[in-house]
Amino acid sequence: MNSMGRRHVRAPFLLLGLLLFFSFRGMAGWPEFRGGQALQGKTTASFPGQVAMKWSFQAGDEIKASPVISGNRVVVGGTDGIVYCLNLEGRELWRFRAGNAIEAPALILWNVVYVGDLGGTLYALDLDSGRQIWAYKTDNQINAAPNWYRDANRTLLLVGSYDYYLHCIDASNGQVVWKYEAQNYLHASVAIDSHHAVFGGCDGLLHVVDIRTGKAEAAIEIATYVAGSAALDNGRAYIGDYDGLFSCVDYRNGRILWRFESRDRQLPFIASPAISGNRVFIGSRDRFVYCLDKDSGKLLWQRNTGSRVDASPVASNQHVLVANMRGDLMLLHQDNGAVVWTYELGSQIVGSPAVTENTIIAGALDGMIYCLGIP
Repeated sequence: MNSMGRRHVRAPFLLLGLLLFFSFRGMAGWPEFRGGQALQGKTTASFPGQVAMKWSFQAGDEIKASPVISGNRVVVGGTDGIVYCLNLEGRELWRFRAGNAIEAPALILWNVVYVGDLGGTLYALDLDSGRQIWAYKTDNQINAAPNWYRDANRTLLLVGSYDYYLHCIDASNGQVVWKYEAQNYLHASVAIDSHHAVFGGCDGLLHVVDIRTGKAEAAIEIATYVAGSAALDNGRAYIGDYDGLFSCVDYRNGRILWRFESRDRQLPFIASPAISGNRVFIGSRDRFVYCLDKDSGKLLWQRNTGSRVDASPVASNQHVLVANMRGDLMLLHQDNGAVVWTYELGSQIVGSPAVTENTIIAGALDGMIYCLGIP
């Protein structure tokens, strides 16, 4: 076949890939942990100005994983080892029993659910039926959501494990493409920018890996232990650590640009940050949510939530949603941290809330999945 003929054959497949890509990017809801590949924790949806309980669903055990939403489907795993799929009215559509407890958020991508368990298995499930498509086994527990990367030929999944490896897996068949070895457990999700995978680990390093090759581009020393995920923006990674420091890192050049630390309280940052405009938001185990200038690290405001904040905040254009370990959901104004409303669920919230238009889904340690919305 001549070169023109080959171009004609490839064009429809390229067009199909682009259509699939942009249809996913424009999908309503919150189909992956932190809302997008860069893990910015930002939503285009509106938060309700007032809030009421719409429904609750009783799972079999604690809900530590962050829920995800795609269209009219809510997916979340429980420590009972079950993946639950509900509709936005709170009706159970299906359930899938994994081989171990689930604390990791799922990823919903092109009608497939990808979720890992504490036995170290990553499952691919059909979103419509819950049927298992494939399973991939690591050598230790998976605590984080997978992220995804699309090249010209295939979709790749990237997920860290307590076996010290970042695993790159072909999303279509569950076959390993490459593995990258860190120096300790990988607890958090990988953030993706272009062809870079950026993530911290229990080795205290911020790793930058070329997804195309699986080779390291940088390993930047951050702290003794990094539990949360980085949020990426314009070549910078924003990440907290167990030593109580919050850092802005130029990960392309391997430089720490600024660091923030509360002078009064040096407790760990377990949560992942959210980015909106020129602000970055991060919750701490010291009970406070901090709003920092994205470029300088200057503290703009802080808000005492009343209990430690392990759940990651979610930002819109004007507000930021926060959950704490007392069981409070709190909507704050981005300009000054003023409280718009507070809703007491009464049970500890570890996972980040998932959001869609005027709807908030949160799981709690009482085993309940809660839906809040407009009264």
